[in-house]
Amino acid sequence: MTEARKLAAILVSDIVGFSRLAGADEDRILARMRTLRSDLIDPTISVHRGRVVKRTGDGSIVEFRSVVDAVRCAIEMQQGLVERNAGLPPERRIEFRVGIHLGDVVEESDGDLMGDGVNIAARLEGIAKPGAICLSEDAYRQVKGRLDLSVNDLGQTELKNIAEPIRVYSLQVGPAGSQTAAAPPTAAATPAAAAPPRLSIVVLPFASLGGGPEHEQFVDGVTESLTTDLARIANSFIVARNTAFTYKGKPVDAKQVGRELNVRYILEGSIQRGGNRMRVNAQLIDALSGNHMWAERFDKPMADPFDMQDEIVSQLANQLRPELLAAEARRAESEENPDSVDLYLLGNQWFNKGGTANVERARDYFERAVALDPNNVDALVGAARADVLIAGVFADQDRDDERLAAAEALLIKGISIAPRNYWAHLWLGFIQILTNRAARGIAELERALTLNRNLGAAHAWMGLAKIAMGRPEETEAHVNEAFRISPSEGVGFIWMHIAGLANLYLGKNDEALAWFRRSIGASRNYPLNHFYGAAALAHLGRLDEAKAEVRAGLALAPKFSLTRFRRHADSDNPAYLALRGRLEDGMRLAGVPEE
Repeated sequence: MTEARKLAAILVSDIVGFSRLAGADEDRILARMRTLRSDLIDPTISVHRGRVVKRTGDGSIVEFRSVVDAVRCAIEMQQGLVERNAGLPPERRIEFRVGIHLGDVVEESDGDLMGDGVNIAARLEGIAKPGAICLSEDAYRQVKGRLDLSVNDLGQTELKNIAEPIRVYSLQVGPAGSQTAAAPPTAAATPAAAAPPRLSIVVLPFASLGGGPEHEQFVDGVTESLTTDLARIANSFIVARNTAFTYKGKPVDAKQVGRELNVRYILEGSIQRGGNRMRVNAQLIDALSGNHMWAERFDKPMADPFDMQDEIVSQLANQLRPELLAAEARRAESEENPDSVDLYLLGNQWFNKGGTANVERARDYFERAVALDPNNVDALVGAARADVLIAGVFADQDRDDERLAAAEALLIKGISIAPRNYWAHLWLGFIQILTNRAARGIAELERALTLNRNLGAAHAWMGLAKIAMGRPEETEAHVNEAFRISPSEGVGFIWMHIAGLANLYLGKNDEALAWFRRSIGASRNYPLNHFYGAAALAHLGRLDEAKAEVRAGLALAPKFSLTRFRRHADSDNPAYLALRGRLEDGMRLAGVPEE
């Protein structure tokens, strides 16, 4: 039997007093366990990217990619149990103990894990109090300052059959009154309420207005799908659907919900059905202050229910993601000692401002984040996408091929760490399109879409690939699909530019000019809109306007020239090269310098 040694975050859990519970009413306890497993435990493990190594009757051993994922999973499971135990007498409560350790393990060929990493996690679970999570010092070091945890330091602790004492930290998630199997803690030992984790959010059940039971099921489906989609945000903590649905149909106070679930953000809303339309309202609330942070309302014509559900969820998820990241970036600005995630959030904030200087500043933050945590895949991807924009988009057509190659290497490294990171696949596909590998780029974008169907950028980059393949007539449909999925994307100005370029190549000069001007309205830091818009104007015979556009472009990119334009092409496809010739002719007529 072959084996492999690796470092892993291990979570071990079991039920307190399972034999006693089973002895009192075995059928009932087993039925409750099956329900807990299907409705709470397994979905929570899945959301946090855990792998169940083995079941142990009343518990489980789970492997996670990071301690952060393991701790967030444990917190959510414990919070879910608190909800389910509400109102039950102590003798009927199901309570978990959890131990988490980061250590060396041996993986057998059948996927089983052996070694001290597993043994220590199991011993930590054995000393945990009901409702608590015990972490080894190695595990605690990974989450200290990252999840805003309030813990008890239990000091150096001897664990059964473990040679050396280990420093242990205990997080009590369940209420102190649930500790039926141990003496109640003293006031000094009771931990303070933990501050909400960063990017923690609950999606409360959307209200169903109008329609009957069928419409209510549709609305519940939107809530559930939105919860799943938001869980894809890196470093997020999303309250499980089952916990959120305990608030369905009840008047809620945002601050109270925030305290009860220990979250920073609350999303609530309604879906109203009337005639052949549906109206969607959504509000994002700061759970600490109770203030509204963002609101959106839009109407959708009636269509296939599943298609409508997907469209509503994708539009909300794509608008919420930047709002949440921006809010967390504002919090990170006040951190005296920002960690890797804080630095990533700050970098993301600068990246979304656009322009070479801002993107360069973003890259510095991403680089610092990777220096603190080499496995921060989102920061790796952030550094790569910054390089892509600087080297391949804001490069005045004097493309920096070495920087693009370095960006590709960062993305490949990120995929090796996290094969399902759709952002890494997305930006790798974009680089391949820019470097004469359009077909491979489309395959990479399709892979990204299988991982997250809500990636508008994947459709836009496919539109660019079709241009590189000499098929610009297919491009605008891809760009329109991108905006349907994500109507307020930060890099949407590039998508508009792509649509403009396709129309220009097709000889649709008026349509091309309209797209370029929309792109300028979205971002005034992208000079190619002016040069290409000048080409469209020149082909329309509006030379004075064309020359004015060239002057505007040269103010942003003084070194741009036709020679630089010819130096770099996205493809060697003959049809594509012929189209570029038409663009070059238009720019020459407009007065773009030759050298």
